[in-house]
Amino acid sequence: MSMYKCIYEGGTGEIEEKKSRFICHVKPVETEEEAVAFINAKKKEYWDARHNCSAFVIGQNAELTRCSDDGEPAGTAGRPMLEVLLNEEIRNVAIVVTRYFGGVLLGTGGLVRAYQAAVKEGLANSRIIEKRKGIRAGLTTDYTLAGKLQYIFDKNKYTVLDSKYEADVTFTLLIPDEEWDRAVKEITETTSGQAVPVKEDECIYGLVDGEVILF
Repeated sequence: MSMYKCIYEGGTGEIEEKKSRFICHVKPVETEEEAVAFINAKKKEYWDARHNCSAFVIGQNAELTRCSDDGEPAGTAGRPMLEVLLNEEIRNVAIVVTRYFGGVLLGTGGLVRAYQAAVKEGLANSRIIEKRKGIRAGLTTDYTLAGKLQYIFDKNKYTVLDSKYEADVTFTLLIPDEEWDRAVKEITETTSGQAVPVKEDECIYGLVDGEVILF
């Protein structure tokens, strides 16, 4: 089960609307301080732009959210940008959309659409992953049962973090938190109690290009 989506690698996206350029920068952040520092850095970098609007979401349950219109008409930039992040259920992320004015007024509806489109473009050029709860477990067996166990691992897509073939065979597994009880039952029954997973610790993990990353 997914805990929440977050940014693994930030990206940049740009759109143009009636000669105005909207440039979105996306960055993963863990604290309000990191978010504010990122926003201030972009304002400094794009000091010559008309607006540097921003939004961020901190916490697994979006405990902290902030947004700024930075001089645009109230409610036409920061809030619509924030709504994209909340609707996508992305957490621990900060975004800045820089606008270089093109000389044509967009109106409130046009501004909302443009800022949201810029955010979506920025997110499309970022790497988004789902962080999940997992259990790291040890499992020791003899060689005669190793094949059966490997079949269970493959069938259920349990990740083998490590394996050692010595006098016995020892596996270190990563099992999704919500599948733990079922995994213990299946492995224990399949091996007639000769191999029982032992919980070592709980962890947070995600999949990046098919590879498990522990956090």
